[in-house]
Amino acid sequence: MCNQLIRIVVLGLMWVALVGGCGYSSERPFRSDVKTIAVKPFGTKEFRRRIEMDLTEAVKKRIQLDTPYRFADESVADTVLTGEVLEVRQGTMGRDFTWNRPRETQLTLIVKFQWKDLRSGEVLVQKDRWLQTYDYARPVCETEWDAIQGAVDRMAETIVEQMERDW
Repeated sequence: MCNQLIRIVVLGLMWVALVGGCGYSSERPFRSDVKTIAVKPFGTKEFRRRIEMDLTEAVKKRIQLDTPYRFADESVADTVLTGEVLEVRQGTMGRDFTWNRPRETQLTLIVKFQWKDLRSGEVLVQKDRWLQTYDYARPVCETEWDAIQGAVDRMAETIVEQMERDW
């Protein structure tokens, strides 16, 4: 029993030494040269209103939760994030055989965004057509509003993921 415990401890220490020496980290790889960010309200030409405001709010919350960056006014911020909701699409994935009503629907949110370093003018991330889909089932009382909120939350998460450094 004692030998087995010693063996486990030694193997654990060896693993920590090996992994620690390879540049691995348990933290997400965000840029260390950026301290502050300004997030401009997302724009839209979509007829469904409030999606751009919901997306702006979701991105801000996700940045606050997941990144080391602090919010600042654009005049003093290191970087600025801008974006626009380009399109919201819906498509039926399956129909009810009896009534021919949509059973499962997919909502697609298409966004463009840019993250720019205001100190150097360098564009850190630019995506011209970034898609996020969300499936919802009408027979279980999921609505279009639920799908929009789900797609907005997922989009905010993927936008913040794009702010991570490359390996």
